[in-house]
Amino acid sequence: MGTVLPFPTALGEGQVGFERAELNRIVDLYGRMVAAGLWKDYAIEFRPDAASFWAFRRAAERPEYRIEKRPALRGRQGQWALIGEAGQVLKRGHELGPILAPIERRLLKVVNG
Repeated sequence: MGTVLPFPTALGEGQVGFERAELNRIVDLYGRMVAAGLWKDYAIEFRPDAASFWAFRRAAERPEYRIEKRPALRGRQGQWALIGEAGQVLKRGHELGPILAPIERRLLKVVNG
């Protein structure tokens, strides 16, 4: 038989991840977008230089939005970025709230419209 390895419970040294409050805020927005029928699937990616949350309209296509955290850019233009479907940076900043604001505004238009 093969060797059984324990599932990693924490990110490795030098690995970028989301803090609990950050992930709660992103997943809350994701849940509201799913309830509105706009998003159907998501993916989370952790790399040594960045952590990304990908939101998909359908599972078989490119992500509509990518919310990315790059701590190396903290002192420059900000560690948070909202990236569009074609890979363009839509918004960049130091705080998560303003980065999520364009998506939240779109959600308000759907609910009120």
